[in-house]
Amino acid sequence: MLFHSFSFLLFFPLVTGMYFLIPKRAKQLWLLVASYYFYMSWNVQYGCLILLVTAIGYGGGLLLAQNKVRQGKRRLAVLTGSVLLCVGILFFFKYSAFAVQNINELLRAVGSVRALRVPDLILPVGISFYTFQTIGYLIDVWKGKTEAEKSFLCFALFVSFFPQLVAGPIERSSSLLAQLREPAEFDYDRVKDGLLLMLWGYFEKMWIADRAAILVDQVYQDYRNYSSGMLVFATVLFAVQIYCDFGGYSHIAIGAAHVLGIRLMDNFRQPYFAVNCREFWRRWHISLSSWFRDYLYFPLGGSRGSSGRTAVNLMITFLVSGLWHGAGWHYVVWGAIHGSYQVAGRGIRYVSEAAQKRLPEKKIRFFSEKMQGLTRAARICVTFILTDFAWLFFRADHLGRAVAMLRRIVQNGNWLGQFTDGTLFGMGLCRLEVYQLAFAIGVLLVVDILHESGISIRAWLAKQVLVIRWSIYMLVLLGFVVLLLQNYGRAAAEFLYFQF
Repeated sequence: MLFHSFSFLLFFPLVTGMYFLIPKRAKQLWLLVASYYFYMSWNVQYGCLILLVTAIGYGGGLLLAQNKVRQGKRRLAVLTGSVLLCVGILFFFKYSAFAVQNINELLRAVGSVRALRVPDLILPVGISFYTFQTIGYLIDVWKGKTEAEKSFLCFALFVSFFPQLVAGPIERSSSLLAQLREPAEFDYDRVKDGLLLMLWGYFEKMWIADRAAILVDQVYQDYRNYSSGMLVFATVLFAVQIYCDFGGYSHIAIGAAHVLGIRLMDNFRQPYFAVNCREFWRRWHISLSSWFRDYLYFPLGGSRGSSGRTAVNLMITFLVSGLWHGAGWHYVVWGAIHGSYQVAGRGIRYVSEAAQKRLPEKKIRFFSEKMQGLTRAARICVTFILTDFAWLFFRADHLGRAVAMLRRIVQNGNWLGQFTDGTLFGMGLCRLEVYQLAFAIGVLLVVDILHESGISIRAWLAKQVLVIRWSIYMLVLLGFVVLLLQNYGRAAAEFLYFQF
């Protein structure tokens, strides 16, 4: 059941209406039933899988709580065993085929005629997200940052809460469990704000991401017939597509949870306004990047050791992050590229700070005051170019295709021809739809600039008189209806992060 399907548009109002009508003691059970129905709508067998992960997390948490007085090997063994079980389930479904394929490649390389059978497994939707959320809970209980949840009902809802089940945000137990224990009552302003956020998410997904995907897919699937300029254009457009696709999902998820009285963490904060790659990861997929920071990078030692050790820790973290996104070498390379950016960034900061210490303070202040805006704009552009270069590897079907596309970009040399001969309007979108996409991206840019400037559109709306406020609400609702009508009869496009 996709967020932008008609089935969800029937499911969510029914779940929400019943949630606020039934007694408080029944709210957890109702949300749990709704969450399992939501997840099992893809595949009934998924219910057994998420129940298994839930049982591991719940049992592991209780065992850790029982043994917390006796610190030592036994408690660590409980944590290790529970985490390995979760990782093992994730590895089996997501990486076993990839591992066997690479083993077969090695066997062929040494001249062996034997080959292992590659398992034919369907990747369960959302498995990477709820296994990581469960692992985070187990580590927090082990560290004493959160108490083990004694209610199986509440913990099962923590793992399966439907708005964030299949693509995050990856919530921390200390935040989400506390909210699930105390169900919220109906609040008009909260529900209204949640619905507005959902509508913005639908705009990002259906008006921008899905339309951009048509152009991007056409170019990436048939890259040999497109020029250097069109390949670069498609890669830049993919940066917009994935931002609006995943950002749209996150806004719908956060908005839906907000309607139900649950606050989920923000997952995006204008990432393409980052002035360096380090800041980009503080703005992009925040729940995942903070998860890797807290549960992998810091335990490895973080930046507490030597520069060399810090570089190794950064590379390990980003390589694992790349592999988390998918079982393919192009994802590993994508992670390695971002890891290299982080290592290089640390070196550049060190050199810059050393140089500033040698310059007179007046010159530094003069340069900062006169060139601040221009310098920031240049740094944003450079960061976007670096990020977009990495996106090419992320989007390509495999590493070989990414390399071939880079080679064609460099060697083809035709940069503007296909933008003037009508090619752009024969790639799956008509001229009007291309203009609508450009207009929608312009709206997105304006909204992001306002948010980056600290201006909240929802707060501004709340200050307007009733007539103006509701006129805007009706226009937004009308736009949503137009989106639905334009997409009527088309198969709803899955969110990109569902495959991870």
